[in-house]
Amino acid sequence: MANPDNVAGMARFGISARNTLGVPMPALRSLARQLGRDHGLALELWASGIHEARILAALVDDPAQVADAQMEQWVLDLDSWDVCDQLCSNLLDRTPMAISKAKVWSRRPETFVKRAGFVLMAALSVHDKKSPDRVFLAFLPLIERAAKDDRNFVKKAVNWALRQIGKRNMALNRAAVAAAEIIARIDAPSARWIAADALRELKTLKIVRRIKAKKS
Repeated sequence: MANPDNVAGMARFGISARNTLGVPMPALRSLARQLGRDHGLALELWASGIHEARILAALVDDPAQVADAQMEQWVLDLDSWDVCDQLCSNLLDRTPMAISKAKVWSRRPETFVKRAGFVLMAALSVHDKKSPDRVFLAFLPLIERAAKDDRNFVKKAVNWALRQIGKRNMALNRAAVAAAEIIARIDAPSARWIAADALRELKTLKIVRRIKAKKS
């Protein structure tokens, strides 16, 4: 399935070319469906160090069998934003430790560990249907705190988390808009971009109508 042309294209989007085969996501998802959940296989796939194998590991691992030590090791192994995002949104956000890891990792200095914290917040906002609003309200001060981080992979994840929280329901929409307005007053280019982009989406009539329709 390897495709060197895909590797070159992925590199243009900031995806690491190291140990990358260029296998497209639809092929990986199809293979994951054939394999089903397999924790042991996931551990072997991740240990290979191959870019696509690690994405596949995130797709086939069993969240119920993921241990704290595994989460900590895998997040330290991250060297590409797409593996980070697939890992967090397909596996780690479904573990019992997801909320606590989002909080802890969002304070860490390593680029992809910190990104993982905010991607977890975004993924939980979409996939976690049971947690109360207070869980997501607790994320907002962490988002405000990180808004000055100008690293591209971090600031985009911070923005993503803020927008997804604000699209969960109208109460959180108002809270996210208020947080974005606080961030807008921070004297940092990254903060101004995060706030402007989030407010542009969260205050649109289309988004507000969608949130209200989802509730009804």
